[in-house]
Amino acid sequence: MHAEKVKTVVLFDVDNTLLDNDQVTDDLGDHIEQAFSLQTRERYFAIFEELRKELGYADYLGALQRYRAEHPEQVRLLELSEFFLEYPFQERVYEGAIQAVRRMGEFGTTAVLSDGDVVFQPLKVRKSGIQDAVEGRVMIYIHKEEMLADVERRFPAERYVFVDDKPRLVKAIKDYWGDRVTTVWPRQGHYAAAVKGEKCEGADVVISRIAELSGNVLGKSTGKDAL
Repeated sequence: MHAEKVKTVVLFDVDNTLLDNDQVTDDLGDHIEQAFSLQTRERYFAIFEELRKELGYADYLGALQRYRAEHPEQVRLLELSEFFLEYPFQERVYEGAIQAVRRMGEFGTTAVLSDGDVVFQPLKVRKSGIQDAVEGRVMIYIHKEEMLADVERRFPAERYVFVDDKPRLVKAIKDYWGDRVTTVWPRQGHYAAAVKGEKCEGADVVISRIAELSGNVLGKSTGKDAL
C-alpha cells in the first residue's frame, strides 16, 4: 500500500534546529562534573566526540556505555539514566520553534527527519513536544541523507522543504533532490557557528533563527511560490 502523494512535505531536523541540543549537552556535562568529577566529564565527552565521528550523530547513551566499560567499578554511573529520563526537553525547544512548525503545517505535511540512536532520540522528540507538533510523523535514521528514497516512499510529494542546521546535510539533500527541494538553513548551534560568513552551500533560504520560518519567508527568499 502506497501513501498518497501530496504537494509539499516539510522536513524538520531536531537537534539545534528545533531544540537547543548544545544546551542539553552543557547541562549533561555540568551534571556529570557535579555528580562525579571534572575528569569524568572530560573523558566522557572525549568518547562522545569519538563516537560522533564514527557514527555521524550524537550518541549520548553509547558514550556512556563505552565510559562504563572503561570504569566498571563506577556503579553510580547508572544514576545518569535518571538524567536522560527526567530531563525537561520541552524547556530546550527554541522560542517560536513549535509555532514555526505549525505555520508550515498550513502549507504542507510536516514531519521530523532526524539522525540519532534508537532510544534517546525518540525520547527527546516525544518529551519535547515536537512529536505532537508534527502529529506523530517522525523518522529517525542513522544517516538520513542516505535514506531519502525511504523518505519519499513514506511521504511522497511533488516537492520538499528541508530545514536543518548542518551545512553538510543541507548540501547533500540539495544535491539529491535538486529543484524538488527548498533547503532552509537556520544559523543556530555549533555547526552553523563553525561556518565562516553567512553562506551555506546548497541553502536556498538562510534564517538567523527557526522562529523566522514561514511560507512568506520561503517565497520571498526564492523569488517564487516555494510551497
